[in-house]
Amino acid sequence: MNLLRTLAAISSMTMVSRVTGLLRDSLFARAFGASPYTDAFYIAFRLPNLLRRLFGEGAFSQAFVPILAEYKTKQGDAATKKLVDHVANTLVWATLVISVIGVLGAPYILMAIAGGLKGDAFDAGVVMTRLMFPYILCMSFVVLAGAVLNTWREFKIPAFTPVLWNLSSIFFSLFLVQYFDVPIYSMAVAVMVGGVLQVAIQIPALKRHGMLPRLSFNPLAGLDDPGVRRILKKMGPAVFAVSAAQISLLINTNIASRLGHGAVSVLQYADRLMEFPTGMLGVALGTVLLPSLSKANADGDTAEYSALLDWGLRLTFLLALPAAVGLAALSEPLIATLFNYGAFDAKSVIAATAPLMAYAAGLLGIILVKILAPAFYARQDIRTPVRIAIGVLVATQLMNAIFVPVLGVAGLALSIGLGACINAVFLYTGLRRRGIYAPHAGWLGFFLKVVLAVAVMGAVAWFSQAQLDWTALRAHPFLRLGALLLIIGASAAVYFAVLLGLGFRPRQFMRRAK
Repeated sequence: MNLLRTLAAISSMTMVSRVTGLLRDSLFARAFGASPYTDAFYIAFRLPNLLRRLFGEGAFSQAFVPILAEYKTKQGDAATKKLVDHVANTLVWATLVISVIGVLGAPYILMAIAGGLKGDAFDAGVVMTRLMFPYILCMSFVVLAGAVLNTWREFKIPAFTPVLWNLSSIFFSLFLVQYFDVPIYSMAVAVMVGGVLQVAIQIPALKRHGMLPRLSFNPLAGLDDPGVRRILKKMGPAVFAVSAAQISLLINTNIASRLGHGAVSVLQYADRLMEFPTGMLGVALGTVLLPSLSKANADGDTAEYSALLDWGLRLTFLLALPAAVGLAALSEPLIATLFNYGAFDAKSVIAATAPLMAYAAGLLGIILVKILAPAFYARQDIRTPVRIAIGVLVATQLMNAIFVPVLGVAGLALSIGLGACINAVFLYTGLRRRGIYAPHAGWLGFFLKVVLAVAVMGAVAWFSQAQLDWTALRAHPFLRLGALLLIIGASAAVYFAVLLGLGFRPRQFMRRAK
């Protein structure tokens, strides 16, 4: 498997997802702006989304994929299919119970995570929490399907799947919102419709590989499977280890809900833009690397393991550093061009620009964690990331106490980013001390060349965007979009031109997994 080509394929699908996601958020901002009701929507969606990441993309995937790869490599398809059946049954029944608890306990959950939400906005939040909580049931199946397909090295369908939620939200915001007495409820219904569509698209691919799970009416079926017990045992600590940033984000939501109307919303808009490079690079690289690292570990090939990590880290620095500088330099143009329409006014642009710049400061750390953490999970080492995650969570909240009184909402974003950087440093140190990863030669020269190219690119981006008043161009959206795309294109061209001049060649980053 050509890793760079596979990464490009996943990133292209992720780009479609992120672009449609930005369109979704742009339409949302235009219709609803940054208000107590938008705060209620984002808060209502945050907990099921957090649980999806905790039990799905986070703990479950990191515990399941290495064991799944081990079964596939050593025990064959029949044993692997049996494991998939038992894991799916356990996961679906568990998330079904959690969904019922979430629906029944919605008022108490909302009071716990967003004490600053009051009155009609709180009531709307309760309704939307009940509408969206079953989303985790759909996503548990989607994440399991994605893990199976990725292990079979079919990456495009799982990467494309989130597009369906975006398309559902876009359709509802354009054509169905007027049929709801409380218009923002349409967005909650769109989330559930998108979840069902994401389940549906996975089924044919699973059938093609003979891995479509068979579920049982008995919720305890499969719990006696030793593979399931191993996964559950590793999921416990992994829930915390891989989701420290998400737990911090949940705490930040509570803090933001007390910082004034619209604070949660502007933090969400900034978070959406930050997730664009995080998804295209961090999630995509993690998706590519985890099955390959798991296979290398099952084969006992330590040299291949280290080489895969080195390749992933170089690509991260090559692409994440310019992304971080670009987000910081173009924060106002990006917020204005994507969201400054309808109810989202110039004041909201200023409010959302500050947290986006703060997120940019920690973007490299956020992406590195998505590369370094799988290096431990592929070896079925959960304890090390757990210990690191506990320290990072404490450090993040201490930084909140320092930054929020001074920077407001931006302080919350800065704490998350810097916490991820601390996490990445400790993960990297742990890999080196255990001899799991040994950097290949040439890192110092590589890093200095990248920094030089990023500095030139950042200067071009900053001085170019400073020539325009981006909120004044609100009446000319296509002109504003064209100007932003021109600056991004010119900045990217300058960056890669400098790299080429310094001796970088694309073939240097080609790599095949065994």
